[in-house]
Amino acid sequence: MGKTRIVAIVGEAAVRTAVESGPSADRDATALAVRYLLQVLADHAPGNSVEVRVPPFGAVQCIEGPNHTRGTPPNVVEMDAATWLDLATGAGTWAGAVAADRVSASGSRADLTEVLPLAWENPAV
Repeated sequence: MGKTRIVAIVGEAAVRTAVESGPSADRDATALAVRYLLQVLADHAPGNSVEVRVPPFGAVQCIEGPNHTRGTPPNVVEMDAATWLDLATGAGTWAGAVAADRVSASGSRADLTEVLPLAWENPAV
């Protein structure tokens, strides 16, 4: 049995709530928003050469390239939830987050400039 997917309308509502509420956002809404945006990233940039981690809420593998099968992948990106929400929604830039030391990125492929921000909103909804 595969992982349960977050339905777009639910995920998009959680992202809007988390973004509008900022640091005072409800933990459950933030967790759902983070997981939904990670799901969107994995859908948009499938692969498993880079692992993106947003502890404690979730992690995904994405971006085509060399696969790893055991242990810590060679390309890891890690950040907090607020940074992930900023980057995924376009409120912040990759270069700005890296310069501000808000992102930990290791490995030659651990640069998400080409895949962020995400097209997470369905204009038809």
